[in-house]
Amino acid sequence: MKEIVVLDVSPLTGHCDGSASPAWWGTLAFMLIEGTGFALAIVIYLYLMSLAPMWPIGVGPPDLGAGTVMTLLLATSLIPNLLVSRWAKQRVTLKVRIGLIFMSFFGIAPLVVRIFEFPAMHIKWDHNAYGSVVWLLLGLHTTHILTDLVETLVLTCLMFTRHGDNPRRFGDVGDNAMYWNFVVAAWIPIYVCIYWVPRL
Repeated sequence: MKEIVVLDVSPLTGHCDGSASPAWWGTLAFMLIEGTGFALAIVIYLYLMSLAPMWPIGVGPPDLGAGTVMTLLLATSLIPNLLVSRWAKQRVTLKVRIGLIFMSFFGIAPLVVRIFEFPAMHIKWDHNAYGSVVWLLLGLHTTHILTDLVETLVLTCLMFTRHGDNPRRFGDVGDNAMYWNFVVAAWIPIYVCIYWVPRL
């Protein structure tokens, strides 16, 4: 009896990058879910503002300093993030390692700035509806920065092990870079709502 090979898949790799990877689609779905959460929080902010006779309630607008530093820091982080993503596609291990170290610092720095942002609101989360929604927005975004920082630190450690040259790791680095772009993009409408809408 003669065997017929229908399709030889032996040359295929075990992992794909970009939209050919299930992990990429999982990251995209995660971002869509979280983006919906950010959108709902912003809608709550605007709804409460429409009901209030004065906005902010009981305090002046937040200080611009820490929020503006946060915005500039996040915008600056897009440059090394873009480079890391490009190097991951090219599978340049040394550059990816260096880039991930930089991105780890860019994950820690916003958390330090965020410590100064909460007092800049001049209100605590339990004082009134304004305080609650502002702290909710800052808290949600802080959670996303922490999430990406933990993933970046794990990837950085993995890239310095024998698993660093695994094609799957480069795909993970690319997905992580895509998620950081989302974290930065999500901050822009939050920054506008918290810092500039009360000044209009």
